[in-house]
Amino acid sequence: MRSLLDDGTVSGKPQLLRIGDIARATGKTVRAMHLYEELGLLQPATRSTGGFRLYDPSAVERVRWIELLHGLGFSLQEMREVLKNWWSAEHGTTAMADLRELFTRKLAQTREAIVRHQRLERELEEGLRYLETCETCAAPGAVQRCVHCQQDHGGAQAPALVAGIKTAPESGRRSTRPAFVRVEDLVDSSSRRGDPEILARPDPEKEPDR
Repeated sequence: MRSLLDDGTVSGKPQLLRIGDIARATGKTVRAMHLYEELGLLQPATRSTGGFRLYDPSAVERVRWIELLHGLGFSLQEMREVLKNWWSAEHGTTAMADLRELFTRKLAQTREAIVRHQRLERELEEGLRYLETCETCAAPGAVQRCVHCQQDHGGAQAPALVAGIKTAPESGRRSTRPAFVRVEDLVDSSSRRGDPEILARPDPEKEPDR
């Protein structure tokens, strides 16, 4: 295949890319490219005489856009709706206003997620500080001793992430749930209920460049 110049052209003509070229440029799989095309997120410009899909170089930016929106929590179906609504808008100003509203909403959700993760970060740090003192346990023995540990861990009480584990189980009470559950049983049960998570597509895997 001819080399792609920096400006995306070869001898003054646009350089069309095969699906494998886009996959390598974006770190995605060929199967993912096929899925994007199936959902209308990616469209080939034409096909070669041999039947290979050929894409405009801008397809690389589209795949990177898909990755960005995925990081923001968009599903592929939601991305398709974003594209559909944007391109079907009667006026450019309307399309941009709708996009601005969407991004504003996602920015607020992202900031909320950051606050939640910062809180989880603090919980993990407190848990690790507590657990580091266990390396020099003053009264090593059975794990039951940890439930009522009297060692100085540097705090008034165990952090939530540790305290929840140390909570003693109720005596004389046995669970009726089996110790081991087969994944197949869970899948069959969920499928009978029409669980959308079970019906979701699997993660794309590598396929031949076609």
